[in-house]
Amino acid sequence: MSMFAAEFEPAQMDGRRRSPRAPVSFDARLDGQGGMGRTLCKVVDISLHGCRLQTYSAMTRGQTIWLNLPMIGPVAANVMWADDYVAGCQFRTPLSEEAVAALTERYA
Repeated sequence: MSMFAAEFEPAQMDGRRRSPRAPVSFDARLDGQGGMGRTLCKVVDISLHGCRLQTYSAMTRGQTIWLNLPMIGPVAANVMWADDYVAGCQFRTPLSEEAVAALTERYA
């Protein structure tokens, strides 16, 4: 049991955020692989490490996407989970705190 806790303690420390996921609402362009093509989606929450999307076409776990965010531009992300037309994505490179703050201020 203690080994389990020790293994996951660093991940918890790295993953702790000052503001977890901030609720937002804005449209973004989504470019996906696997025949998805270019489509629009709505970003409904965002953090340094990822976001939750409402999409108009089903997405699959493990899919790699490019999300074109306002004020930031294209960001590579991996789909971590997908349920019908909602998906959770993890950015390959975390966003800056300034970028998340700007999006949150503008689209909260």
